[in-house]
Amino acid sequence: MDYGVPHELLDDLAAEYGSLRALVPSGTDLGRPTPAVGWDVGASLSHLIGCDLLAREAVDAPAEFLRARPATDVGLAELIEHHIAARRDLPAERLQQEWADAFVALLTAFRSSRREQRVPWFGPPMSPATLATARLMEYWAHGQDFADALRIVRRPTDRVRHVCHLGFTTFAFSFANRGLPVPPSPPRVELRLPSGRSWARGPEGADAFVTGDALDFALVVTRRRHRLDTSVNCRGEVAEQWLAIAQCFAGPPRPGRPPSEVAH
Repeated sequence: MDYGVPHELLDDLAAEYGSLRALVPSGTDLGRPTPAVGWDVGASLSHLIGCDLLAREAVDAPAEFLRARPATDVGLAELIEHHIAARRDLPAERLQQEWADAFVALLTAFRSSRREQRVPWFGPPMSPATLATARLMEYWAHGQDFADALRIVRRPTDRVRHVCHLGFTTFAFSFANRGLPVPPSPPRVELRLPSGRSWARGPEGADAFVTGDALDFALVVTRRRHRLDTSVNCRGEVAEQWLAIAQCFAGPPRPGRPPSEVAH
């Protein structure tokens, strides 16, 4: 079978889910605020559950997903709030079980997807592998929020390369999402993975460069850190403009974090 999502990517997605579960065991204070303004731990978990259910439907029942998909950013924000409000008063054990069930259903959908399949989402249709990467990114990003809220330093892994890949491929989106002209060519991105291996994307002869640690680049493109609080270096106007607005997730432009808001 021509699988829609490579086994390695599914394994990494499952590992990222497992890592996040370990951060919020039974007994965690779900009302504890995270650095994401207005989002506590419970709200973030409810959002992950809702998006996993939506992603499962987009893969398995695209027509139903399209009928229910909000047509505007306002509608998307309302849908997110609905997922949170619907689970706000659930006991922690029930929330954890819904989370586990939703994730298992999502993995099952990805395992039955086909490579040539185009999956609708909040934006242009994408491959199942791209959607799986987006889910991994969101798990990783909310995991960072939880770690910051609980004052835990996570041990980085090379799974962060998936977040970096999505950060690079959303170069044009980051500009278009803000109504800005898209530069004709992205910068060259050269990063160090936690294992010490090199990771690179973009034209080798580019005039603009982005270099640094993959972890820090991922924190910037998920808008979890301001670039000035990281090791990421830029050369060239396009690179500077991009990292000021980089956003690798769907939805309206987010303001990001001001410098030095979160210790690292």
